[in-house]
Order: sequence, then C-alpha cells, then structure tokens
Amino acid sequence: GIIGINIRPAQTTLAFADLDARFLAQESFATTQDPKHFVVELIPRIQNLIRARPEITCEGIGVSLPGRVDLGTKRLVFAPNLGWSDVDLKTPIEKATGLPVELENAANSCALAEIWFGRHAEGVRNLLAVTVSEGIGCGLILNHQLLQGSTGMAGEFGHVALVENGLECRCGNRGCWEVYASNSAAARYYAESTSRPRKSRNGSGRAARNVQFEDLLSLSEQGDAKAREAVNRMAQQLGRGIALLITGLAPDVIVVIGEITRAWPRVGPIIAESVKRNSFTRAETRIVPSDPSSQPRLRGTIALVLQKHFGAPSVA
Repeated sequence: GIIGINIRPAQTTLAFADLDARFLAQESFATTQDPKHFVVELIPRIQNLIRARPEITCEGIGVSLPGRVDLGTKRLVFAPNLGWSDVDLKTPIEKATGLPVELENAANSCALAEIWFGRHAEGVRNLLAVTVSEGIGCGLILNHQLLQGSTGMAGEFGHVALVENGLECRCGNRGCWEVYASNSAAARYYAESTSRPRKSRNGSGRAARNVQFEDLLSLSEQGDAKAREAVNRMAQQLGRGIALLITGLAPDVIVVIGEITRAWPRVGPIIAESVKRNSFTRAETRIVPSDPSSQPRLRGTIALVLQKHFGAPSVA
C-alpha cells in the first residue's frame, strides 16, 4: 500500500491506497498556517492510517504540494498560496514513520497520475497537467520525461505575467496568470460585481474571501447571472494562458484539473474559443478535463511513490 497526502491551503487530505490507486481509507483536516504545528498534527494521522491496515505493507508516502520543492534539499521553497517557505516536511515524516517520503508539486504529481492511471495518456509523449485551484500550476511531461528543471522550479506558468503592471500576486510579481484565471480570481470577479469592494494590493477584495469557489459554481448552475459571468471570465483567462502553453510547447494533450471541470460542458467551449483567439500555430493539442470524482490530486500522490519505485516516466 501507499499513503498519499494532498496539501492545499485550506484543507489536507490523507489516504491509504493500494498500488492501483484504489483508496481504502481517507480523511481530511484543516491545514494550519504554521508548518511546524501542521507536521505535529499530520504525523499521528499517518500513523493511525498505517495501524488500521496491519495486513498491508506500506511502501512509502507521497506528498502533493501547492508549490515547488528544491531538488537538492527536498525542502518546500516556493508556495505563495500556502504561505510557507523553506520548510522541511520530508525529514520529520520519515523519522516518525520509518517510510520513504516523496514530495512533489501538485501539478507534477497530477501529470504523473495521468501517465500511470489516466484515460488521456495512451500513446502520448507530450502531456501537460494544468491544476486550477487557489492558484494555477503546470506539470510538464515532454518526450515522456517529467520536466523539473535544474532545481525543481520548472513549470511555474501560473506566475508568468499576462498583464503588464497588473494586480499584485502573492508571489510578489504583478499581472500573473493565476491572478486572473484561478478559483480565487473567479471569487474576486463575483465579489466585485456584487458589492464593489475596495481592492487590496494583491487584487483580492475583502468580500471575495467570503465566497468559496464551490459555492460560486453552485450559484452559476442555479442561474445566478453574476456568478455565471465570473466563472465565464475566469474561463476566458484560463484559455489565454493555455494558448501560451500550446504556442510554446505544442503538447499532444493538456489535462485540466480542478473544481472548474465540474462546469466543463459550459466552460470548455469558452476556453477553446479563447485559445483559438490567442494561438495561431498549427498545434493540434487536445484540451480535456480530468474526472473530479477520481480525486486526481490525491491519485497523484500515489503515482509519486510508484514513479520512484518503477521509474516511468523518466525525469529531466
């Protein structure tokens, strides 16, 4: 078996899975802002999951993170939406459990999960996973290699500036793609249209914090015009960034992961039209949604351990 841990800014989910990524048990708890307190709370939960299945040998622990892990130090070094910096999660978890721990960016782990378990990767050598949540992440599998770069930072397209002198991002840059195309962006659009709050320096109005993206999707599905417009605007901006990826990398397929896929029958055509308006190459990239019921981020944590054991795809 494998323990998978998916860390997001608001909530962390743990699961015990078999080698086919079938989840045998799972639980969630609130992600605390202090990483030291978080580790103290996490470790006994891992131990309890392992003890509950004494008949299954645990092969390792995979951890998916909303940020980037330095390849040399294995420390989390870039996670603006989580608010942690230079954090060592690997050492205390390994020490407490006696199991090897694999840490990886959420988008990279989702890309690996598509190779191991996905429906879209058969015969594909070039695949991009775009995770859309509080921010935007990109996992790159090019020529059947997971692209990490020299230090593990490759793929941060969510922090590429699409708007010159635009809204300030939590990373410190201005005009980042994720400021305009993430769940947080849609919540801000909705808040601006309903209450016109004064914008803060990072582009998030006070009222936006009170709107959860899942609620926004529900309102949109129920016919709320302003919620629908906010989601549509997010989809248009998502397409702008995807056009950049297609123009620059021309992958066979881009898999979109996140709550936005719940509304794919409506937002998919908006994204496709935005891509068409912003990319003029002859690349024939398919843009497909992941199945949210398959829990792709959590499934990615299982792929991390499998990839370490079996080495496919290779890493560059």
